[in-house]
Amino acid sequence: MSDLWVCINSTLPGASKKSEGWVGLGCCELAIDVECRRKCKLASSKNDITKVCKKEFENALYSCISRNEMGSVCCSYAGRHTNCREYCQAIFRTDSSPTLSQIKAVEDYCQTISPQLISCVGNYTKSYPIKSPIDSLYCCDRADDTHCQTACKNILRTMKTEHEIIDGLIKECDRQPLPQDPLWQCFLGSSGPGGNGESIDTSPSTGLDGAKLHCCYKANTTICRELCYTVSTNWGSTQSWQEFYQHCEYNPMETAMVNCLADVREPCQLGCKDLAYCTNFNNRPTELFRSCNAQSDQGAMSDIKLWEKGSIKMPFMNIPVLDIRKCRPEMWKAVACSLQIKPCYSKSRGSVICKSDCVEILTHCGDFSKFHEGISPESICDLLSPTDDPDRCIPLERYLSPSSLGNIIEEVIHPCNPNPCPSNHLCEVNRKGCQSGQECLPYFCVQGCKLGEASEFLVHLDALIQVPSSKGTVGCYEICTCGQSGRLENCVEMTCVDIDKTCVVGGQRRSHGTSFKVDCNPCSCYAGEIVCSRRQCFSKLISEEDRQRFTGLPCGCPDQFVPVCAKNGRTYPSACVARCMGLTDNQFEYGTCRDSDPCSPNPCLKSQRCIPKRKVCLTSISKYPCNQYECVSRPSSCDRSLLDPVCDTENNEHPNLCMLYQRQKVLAYTGHCQESCKCSKPICGHNGETYSTVCAAYSDRVAVDYYGRCHAVGIVSEYSSESGCASISCPTLSTKGCNPVTPPGACCPLCAGMLQILWTKDQMNVFAEINHNQPMTIHDILQILRLHISVPQCDIFGYLSIESEIVILIVPVDQQPTSLQVEACNKEAEKIDSLINYGSPTLVSHVPLSAFLTSEVKVSTLTFSGCAPTLSLSFSLFLSLVLTVWVNL
Repeated sequence: MSDLWVCINSTLPGASKKSEGWVGLGCCELAIDVECRRKCKLASSKNDITKVCKKEFENALYSCISRNEMGSVCCSYAGRHTNCREYCQAIFRTDSSPTLSQIKAVEDYCQTISPQLISCVGNYTKSYPIKSPIDSLYCCDRADDTHCQTACKNILRTMKTEHEIIDGLIKECDRQPLPQDPLWQCFLGSSGPGGNGESIDTSPSTGLDGAKLHCCYKANTTICRELCYTVSTNWGSTQSWQEFYQHCEYNPMETAMVNCLADVREPCQLGCKDLAYCTNFNNRPTELFRSCNAQSDQGAMSDIKLWEKGSIKMPFMNIPVLDIRKCRPEMWKAVACSLQIKPCYSKSRGSVICKSDCVEILTHCGDFSKFHEGISPESICDLLSPTDDPDRCIPLERYLSPSSLGNIIEEVIHPCNPNPCPSNHLCEVNRKGCQSGQECLPYFCVQGCKLGEASEFLVHLDALIQVPSSKGTVGCYEICTCGQSGRLENCVEMTCVDIDKTCVVGGQRRSHGTSFKVDCNPCSCYAGEIVCSRRQCFSKLISEEDRQRFTGLPCGCPDQFVPVCAKNGRTYPSACVARCMGLTDNQFEYGTCRDSDPCSPNPCLKSQRCIPKRKVCLTSISKYPCNQYECVSRPSSCDRSLLDPVCDTENNEHPNLCMLYQRQKVLAYTGHCQESCKCSKPICGHNGETYSTVCAAYSDRVAVDYYGRCHAVGIVSEYSSESGCASISCPTLSTKGCNPVTPPGACCPLCAGMLQILWTKDQMNVFAEINHNQPMTIHDILQILRLHISVPQCDIFGYLSIESEIVILIVPVDQQPTSLQVEACNKEAEKIDSLINYGSPTLVSHVPLSAFLTSEVKVSTLTFSGCAPTLSLSFSLFLSLVLTVWVNL
């Protein structure tokens, strides 16, 4: 009977994984007493705080907890029906009286889904008297000018609906509903209209949904931008959501904004399994889905039951259909499952079925006797599914039969899909290994911050986050820190980006954010400035003599390897290339960066020790020095219980870095000492640096190019056939079926997914200034991107190319990866490439990733199973080495 009980338990209120944790956690900041607030954050139930938090003093806290508990129970009856759930949650979002429009919307959208929900919400709303708009007249006195005060009072006396009132106030007072504005504070305050008039001191960012506001900037029409802004704030009323669905959700002009919002609500993740109804979606570890979970599985079955009644309800129309139990039932099932499970592809963030499938199923199964005049399957599908591009729509044929992979999906696992963590925690793949005697899970649950009080999107503690400015002006942002309180803190206004400035390219104007190519160089228009990579382009019009001299290196530099170390920490293959990248002769010196000792002469105080800390900086070296060392105080004692193992140059392991320095040893690499690296030969990394061992290279997040010291530079153009790499003996790929990629400037190919990212240094400099003049580095980039690699069978490496692009490699970590693992790494690369090119806030909210402009992706292909470079470490070795401790990042 286990299956029966699992099914029953999963339908009980609060059973969703996303509801785990204490519902009162979000109320803790309302506590007046400091100790009560602290106890509340540590509690797991209301009983844990009753001794410290006295009800007679903490009315606001207990009122919030009770409201959340009631909302959690009531709205859980909605299951995975998004509209019903969101309208239900709107009822409990504040402790002011629910409006008539809110109550009616719940009745309209939830009546057929769950009578229990209607009854539950009804019991709650009966406790609130219906208030008149004139009860909020006192708020008008908060306006800072007489005209607004007078207009506000007239609006509240004459207008009845919430939508009319909000629109009227915005128009007459010429201001958006921002929580720091005294007038709007009064309306947005927890006391609500008709309360005691005391407003909450809300910081500019926390009252909004910063992630969704990123998407609002992508709107192409004024009405959808304003509606998006409205539904992304605490003023996101039921009526506003209805208008948003009607005007924007299926508007082909708003695809970018709608898909961006989908990314925020449900990011695309690899893998789908364990579905009981949508079984054809199982065993697909290398496909991307937004919502592969039991709730969506149940939701698809519920949708089919509703459709069997003869009508498909859409936000703006009802589509009459014949008996779908007899007319193409398997196809209808694939439609329902696709719309709930939501497959998403690298070139499109949307989840719509292909137009041809839409037309076919409605042509055969539409009830034409009930169609309105002029309505046809084609006209409906033009609105719902406007494309047949297989990269931009879901072909139903893929899901009309089971996956061909069977049960071999354990080759690729997805520890964080579905999310096993409480709702206020992020799930992070365990790449650190486990200590002896401890339970070893493949994931960690780490506390995070919401991107505003109205947001469900989480970011890591201490992360620097870029959110749209509370001014509401397009192009204006703030940089905030995710604090220990679980909120965005210390927000600093950035200089607004002038998005109205255009770039002139080849006589044509390009708008801000547009990507294009100039010859072979990827370019982007950024606030009127053209930003391009610095590739040497091959032209068919050059002379034969020029053709012979073509090297493929920037500025036509010779392919000789006479390295120089620049002050940005990057080794360039020659002074010619360094100059081509804009460096002056006093900004580099001959030799590689790793061959120089940054601590000689000692730049630190006598009481400190100089520790080499190598980095490659992306900011201006004249403004933000890229020091390759760190001055640390000599510790009198170290925490021996802190297990962050490191290995010294004598192959002796130490519990942590502090212990190594206390013993006067020199760091070789982070992680456990490896026997395979004890007598390992030097290797050359993709960044042109020579490492003493493979372990040292991997510890620095650099993949291996070839064995031996670096002595050649690879071509970076597909047209040049000869280079200094001719004398290099490349490791043979273990399987001929892998058609590999060759990173720019490297000599040897490898089996991986590769990204070449264009970025703007101006933004990097802005971020550095805000971050206490700390330079932005390649390690900063890798640290954040690594969190987006959801498959532990893949890992990430990267470097700054000699063309000033950021190169990211996503590589299988097993010694002999299967074709499935190679494909998973390719999909991870394509996923990140798409997030960059679509400017998804799931990625570009993070500093410094928000300086990314555009990306190109190349993946290794397979003609048959099996692919691995012989340089790869075994998976277990890699886990203990690279994935154990990542001190440098």
